[in-house]
Amino acid sequence: MNPLKVLVVDEFDSDLALEQSLKQHGYQVATLKLRALNLLDVVKTLQPDAVVLNLYTPDDKVLNMMLEINQQHSVPVIMFAEDQQTETINKVIKAGVSAYIVDGLEPKRIKTIIDVAIARFREQQALKNELKKTKDQLEERKLIDRAKAILIKSQGYSEDQAYHALRKLAMDRKVSLGEMAKNVISMAELFK
Repeated sequence: MNPLKVLVVDEFDSDLALEQSLKQHGYQVATLKLRALNLLDVVKTLQPDAVVLNLYTPDDKVLNMMLEINQQHSVPVIMFAEDQQTETINKVIKAGVSAYIVDGLEPKRIKTIIDVAIARFREQQALKNELKKTKDQLEERKLIDRAKAILIKSQGYSEDQAYHALRKLAMDRKVSLGEMAKNVISMAELFK
């Protein structure tokens, strides 16, 4: 099994404990300083398995970068910080940070924290994917029902006949039932 690639973004110049600890636990580590860094481009280029930030407090610029990373790349983000304010914690969670560790950068705990954050992130991703799949199925079902209603009204079909006609059209054209429903709806709107 390949070692996990971890991108470390460190605000503190003198502290290498985080990087050294990660390397001791077998992670591949790339460490960058926070100053004038476009983190989104770095994540896109390096494609790390996790991003770890070590900073005093996450400002709005950092939080916006975290939000963009979560929207464009599927990667867990672990943040070590000193700021314990409830407002900051709420902002960090809204930005999609997987783990926010306050005042707890102890080398012996780092591996466990990262492993738990990655596991939680994967579980959340699985839930998001399942939710998206369910929403897509519901949306497709609505399209099919709407297309059936069009066929019932325009062709005088029963609901069962409309479904079978829609299904036959989909099979004949080698498209999904949902795609065929979209086509029927589009055609009906075209002839209005």
